[in-house]
Amino acid sequence: MDAAGQFVAIDVETANADLASICQVGIVVFRNGAVVDSWSSLINPQDYFDGINTSIHGIDEEAVKGAPTWPQLAETLRNRLASAVAACHTPFDRAATVLACKKYRVSNFDCRWLDTARVVRRTWPEEFAAAGYGLANVADFLGIKFKHHDALEDARAAGQGAEQHQRLDARRHDAIERLGDGGLVGRAGGSDAGHATDYVVASCATLHKL
Repeated sequence: MDAAGQFVAIDVETANADLASICQVGIVVFRNGAVVDSWSSLINPQDYFDGINTSIHGIDEEAVKGAPTWPQLAETLRNRLASAVAACHTPFDRAATVLACKKYRVSNFDCRWLDTARVVRRTWPEEFAAAGYGLANVADFLGIKFKHHDALEDARAAGQGAEQHQRLDARRHDAIERLGDGGLVGRAGGSDAGHATDYVVASCATLHKL
C-alpha cells in the first residue's frame, strides 16, 4: 500500500502451461479499504488453448477472437500500474506479466509487487498449514465470496485479503501502542514486549520492492 493508502490488485489467466500465454487480465484498485476502480479484458494470446486450462477458466479460442493482444494492451496496463503497489496472490501473475512482456519485447511495468499469499502466511501462519494458501482457501477463511478463475474476481478477492491483513495489522499495532502507553508491557514482563517486537518486524517484511 502506498502513502495514499492505495494499491492495485492484478490477476491473469493463461491459455496453456506457458505463463506468457495470458488470455485474460483483471485489475482492481483499492484506496483506503474501498474499491475505487476495476477493469478487465480478454486477451488473444496468439497461442493454443490447452483443454485443462479452458476447463478451469472457461476461456477458449472462440472467446478471444477479436480480443486485443498483449502488445496492444501493454500501454493501458503500464498506465494503470505506473509506480503502483501491485498485489497478486502468489508469484504466478507477476511472472506471467514479465514473460509476456519478454515474449513481445515490450518493457516491464514500473511497479512494486506485493505477494498476498506471503502476507497471508505471515498473518495467519497456522490456519492454512494443511489446506494450503491457495486463493480459494484464503477467501473461504476470510469470508470473501467470488467466482474463482475469473481474472477480475480473483484480483478483487486477492485485494480484499490484503485489506483484511491491513486492518488486522492496524489493530495489532494499536494494541502494541496501548500496551506501551499503559505500562502493561512493563508489568507483564519482557516476554510480551519481545513478542510485540517480533510481530512488528514480521509485518514490516511483507512488502518487497523489486
